[in-house]
Amino acid sequence: MGSEVVISGSNFIMLMVAVFLAGFLDSIAGGGGLISLPAYTLTGIPMHYVYGCSKFSAACGTTMATLRFWKHKMLDIQVGILAAIGAFAASAVAAKVVIYLSDSTLKTMMLIILPIVGLVTVLNKNMERENCSDSYSMKKKVILAVLIGGLIGFYDGLLGPGTGTFALMAFCFLMKYDLPTASGNAKCLNLASNYAALAVFLLEGTVYFKIAVPAAIFSIAGNFLGAGFAIKKGAKAIKFMLMVVIVLLFIKMGVDVLL
Repeated sequence: MGSEVVISGSNFIMLMVAVFLAGFLDSIAGGGGLISLPAYTLTGIPMHYVYGCSKFSAACGTTMATLRFWKHKMLDIQVGILAAIGAFAASAVAAKVVIYLSDSTLKTMMLIILPIVGLVTVLNKNMERENCSDSYSMKKKVILAVLIGGLIGFYDGLLGPGTGTFALMAFCFLMKYDLPTASGNAKCLNLASNYAALAVFLLEGTVYFKIAVPAAIFSIAGNFLGAGFAIKKGAKAIKFMLMVVIVLLFIKMGVDVLL
């Protein structure tokens, strides 16, 4: 993978702006890949570099968002790590299951699920309330964290887009975290999975640093501001961004099925 990658000045600027916006969105409600991956693809660089560079910039940006949530004590680090462990195991299982299901079947399933998820998000007022996770015993927290990691990891292995978004919602609905803390927990889960995938891309030599490093800087900036926005504005702002991501996911899945 040692070939030179050529990218025009206009495409480079477009990519940096898109990566910044993706980082901003991803740090709040997940779904940043819905912006960054198409942007990388539009530059015309080979697809193996698209995934490698995208994962590099995303991993760097997610690190910043995770640190900001942790600094403001809006992250349950133990729960996040346990969920990440569960995600790795379930993702491996999903990789086997996906062989027996067609891509169109999986995406059609998501077209049915996403409107339901959106409706629940709009109608559920508990998402905006205080953190009630302390009502659970540590044993129950451990079980639920691993379960959430398993569910999200399984989804990530099957489809992938919006993984961080569904992690956020799972922490909120199943473990009764408030939205900002649920978003922080989701970042921890995403951080582990991002670095695991990045390690593979680095070993394969599919990270082109002349593009990946500048993109990482813009991703870090977007994640820094996005996490700050989530911390400052709180649950209502996160809920709004969550709906934006759900709509984007629905559009993407619909287009994929139609094409």
